[in-house]
Amino acid sequence: MITRLVLLGLCIMLSIYASGCSTTSPSPQPPSTQKSHEGYSIQQRQARVATKEAPSFVGGNESDVRSPKPLTLSELRRKYRSHFIMQGPSDQRRVALTFDDGPDNHFTPQVLDVLRNYGVKATFFVVGNRAEKYPEIMKRILEEGHIVGNHSYDHANLPKLSNEAFHNEILRTQNILQAATGRTINFIRPPYGNISEEQIKWLASQHMLIVNWNVDSLDWKGLTAEQIEANIMSHLTPGAIVLQHAAGGKNHDLNGTIKALPRIIEELNRQSIEMVTLDKLLSKPAYRK
Repeated sequence: MITRLVLLGLCIMLSIYASGCSTTSPSPQPPSTQKSHEGYSIQQRQARVATKEAPSFVGGNESDVRSPKPLTLSELRRKYRSHFIMQGPSDQRRVALTFDDGPDNHFTPQVLDVLRNYGVKATFFVVGNRAEKYPEIMKRILEEGHIVGNHSYDHANLPKLSNEAFHNEILRTQNILQAATGRTINFIRPPYGNISEEQIKWLASQHMLIVNWNVDSLDWKGLTAEQIEANIMSHLTPGAIVLQHAAGGKNHDLNGTIKALPRIIEELNRQSIEMVTLDKLLSKPAYRK
């Protein structure tokens, strides 16, 4: 009898002990949720240590190198070649002389005098606030058979502007030039040649063609006539769009432009290269109703 009671007691004690162990013993956490003293999971800490110990990439992290960056002007030109022009077709002996930043009442009349003396027609990308200030020069440009394009209202660096400010630069100048010509302008040249991808898309929606250049006289540097002539003639090919200036910024000296222009025209005539306005070079209309 006593032996049975002892065995029964032992069984009860073993049962209680087993039950207690099963309810109080914590189950081990999965490795991914165990925390180190730094607050990271063990796996996160192992990854950080492995990254620090591995040799670094010479070219930089993938996330840095492959993150989106603005396209360069040459990349934009390739991507939007139907809306962003830098030269005309090379199968005809034609070039376009273009003049930026006018009108003013000093250099622009001198450029016009040379063009008239040689019977040459050119393209003037005009600044809106200057067209407002010198309406008589604008009138002369048009009456003498030249065409005009939009060069913004006050020569802003367009990619640095908000959308609203950018639209105002273009549309305000469009209104000024429409009042002068009676038609809507199709050609635009951004100041400094700078434009962003979103701005190209918007200009395309407005049916405007961006026309930069592929031959730069660098006359804005105040170069001599000889230097300007060399810059142009050494890079000139059929279909070239030549950049010169008919006015400048503060203290810009364009006397070299005025002196070089007759020499350039005479040399092009000698080579039987025709000088035409951009609409004729590109076979695209300069204006629309």
